[in-house]
Amino acid sequence: MSRESLQALAGNGDPGKFGKMFPRLRSLHAEDDALFELAKAMRDTRGDTDDHPELPAGYTYLGQFVDHDITLDTTPLDKQRADPLATQNFRTPALDLDSLYGDGPGLHPYLYAKEDIRKQPGPKFLIGKAVASAGFNGTIPELRNDLPRNAHGRALIFDERNDENLLVAQFHLLMLKFHNAVVEHVKKTTKGLSDEELFTEARRIVTWHYQWIVLFDFVERLTERGLIRRIKHEGRRFYRFRSRPYMPAEFAAAAYRLGHSMVRESYSHNAVFRPGGFTDGTLDLMFIFTGKSGQIAGELAPETPPSPLGPLRALPSNWVIDWRRFFDLNTPPQDDFTLNRARRIDPLIVPALHTLPDHPADMTTVAARRFVLPFRNLRRGSQIGLPSGQDVARAMGFEPLSEAKLAMGDDGETAARLGFHKATPLWYYILKEAEQLHSGTRLGPVGSTIIAETFLGLVHGDQNSFMQKRSNWTPHLGDTPGDFTMADLVKFVDDINPVGDGKGEA
Repeated sequence: MSRESLQALAGNGDPGKFGKMFPRLRSLHAEDDALFELAKAMRDTRGDTDDHPELPAGYTYLGQFVDHDITLDTTPLDKQRADPLATQNFRTPALDLDSLYGDGPGLHPYLYAKEDIRKQPGPKFLIGKAVASAGFNGTIPELRNDLPRNAHGRALIFDERNDENLLVAQFHLLMLKFHNAVVEHVKKTTKGLSDEELFTEARRIVTWHYQWIVLFDFVERLTERGLIRRIKHEGRRFYRFRSRPYMPAEFAAAAYRLGHSMVRESYSHNAVFRPGGFTDGTLDLMFIFTGKSGQIAGELAPETPPSPLGPLRALPSNWVIDWRRFFDLNTPPQDDFTLNRARRIDPLIVPALHTLPDHPADMTTVAARRFVLPFRNLRRGSQIGLPSGQDVARAMGFEPLSEAKLAMGDDGETAARLGFHKATPLWYYILKEAEQLHSGTRLGPVGSTIIAETFLGLVHGDQNSFMQKRSNWTPHLGDTPGDFTMADLVKFVDDINPVGDGKGEA
């Protein structure tokens, strides 16, 4: 499709950070009481028994890292409140890893390591140390496997949201180490570069490989293989912009919140914290072992006390992640080893995420109900005027999910009682579509189209992306020429299981 045709069809005219794919569709507004009843019905009581058959759990936290990358917003809070739809004064969303790099060593030197104390920061990131801690038979030594932190435990990273739970913090650390490994790779393959040139080239390689992973490893696992290339060939039909990408509300407030459904109640984290180890790696513990312990509940209720264990000044070494348990590295079967799977994509949210800790007993007020995550999502969609799932499906040319399918299950019965099987909140519709059409293994047509077109558009609209700079570029750092996955990235970093068998040193 030509640029002129794209401009003529654009529905938003570069609205700012946020806009709508379907600005002409009627908004679906619902009463808070009805949304809260549906939200309560979305609590999963089955335990960790509904694993996705193919999707490793690491992709859940790749998804959270990506979310923070594309929604980085440094606008002062007063301007956010004055402009809740983000129509001005906001940064353009892009898969450019600014959440990792900031503005580089020159403007954000605290992110980068000095090779010599007398010199300016070099091309590599700072890496923090996890402090020595208990193993099964001795002490697990200090490990270079924490985010860099100041004396108060605050992570020295550009986007502090990446320290809000241990899994996304360890993912951010993995990306820091990926950049550092690429710096060493460039040193070996290209001689005579200055530190500035070395940093620039390493950043380009890291960012392009990351963009490839998001499009062809992450998005296509959530949608279907070949979808990105097909849309790239045929052209985006619904996510259009004139000159700069915007963040579609249908994506940010509905489709991309699928990740909440994928979160597990507990994880086999490493040899120490697993079933049969010290204790399971529960979701509650994942929030405790960070420098931002207690912050989520504290933002909702400032009087909520922080965790008695946090904020931590450094991660204990026995909590360093074993990446074999989160991405499929073809690890041979072992008695103490489990590859964590994400949960299926459906409308049910595990209890530890569904209702946040320290919630009030009286849940009649909106402030109290905000502790219920599905209510926050559903209410946000209503507040910003998202259309119903049925209307979006028809606008895309798809047959809407039947009322009978929307009414399936205990949550569906509640939705039907409230009339939501006829006009369904978009977030709930997308989750139900995945559950009913694909048994929760991937998104249905509405969710897939929103997710794939948005990510493809974000990369296409970035003037420094591989699609703009070198459209025929393919990755070169993986095991398979022309492809690159999260498993390839973990193997390239080569720091897969620092804790080992968890026994420690006597």
